[in-house]
Amino acid sequence: MTPTYGRVLLKLSGEAFAGNLSYGIDSAFLEYITGEIASLVEVGVQVAVVIGGGNIFRGISGLEIGIDRATGDYMGMLATVINALALQSALERIKGLPTRVLSALEIRQVAEPYIRRRAIRHLEKGRVVIFAAGTGNPFFSTDTAGALRATEISAQLFIKATKVDGIYTDDPVKNPKAEFIEEISYLEAINRGLRVMDHTALTLCMENKIPIMVLNINKPGNLLRAVMGERVGSLVR
Repeated sequence: MTPTYGRVLLKLSGEAFAGNLSYGIDSAFLEYITGEIASLVEVGVQVAVVIGGGNIFRGISGLEIGIDRATGDYMGMLATVINALALQSALERIKGLPTRVLSALEIRQVAEPYIRRRAIRHLEKGRVVIFAAGTGNPFFSTDTAGALRATEISAQLFIKATKVDGIYTDDPVKNPKAEFIEEISYLEAINRGLRVMDHTALTLCMENKIPIMVLNINKPGNLLRAVMGERVGSLVR
């Protein structure tokens, strides 16, 4: 079986890493997600990952305790590095997959500095590449970091992993009458204010013609079905 998409970028939220915990990293989710990522590598897909840090610290939450926004965002970037190292360790320990963490902030003792050509070379060698520390700049979300990295590495698909089955007209958890949207254009998603990703990330994907697939990460096999070309979740293109 030949995958439809040979190189993908997977965006995982920090909240997903918390699993059923209120804070930190859930070992059960970590073991589960390594299996899902490994299933892509096994069919020859080059996988890059961007992870949020909301399970540890959100930059904007720092405002509530008197931390200025820029400093809070840098703290959030460091939280993503912690998640990236945890995922790297799990992928290598559980699945034996060669993995590299590339950080937008220089932390040479634990991660390689982000260099675009180096990232692409790692992917070409079959290594899972985990991008940490967002874009390295405050005021940008990890969604935007994901869209930027997807563009830089010429990813063929941006996978936004969520806790719901895709895009809805409203939050399906709060509003049971929210309607599921199977496919939508970038512009319509922006104009309707749908909470797919922030507008900067959506615009980046639109300008570079990178399709976005929004799916439920907690359904086993969803990632593999997505890269094989099956209709899973919602598609923005």
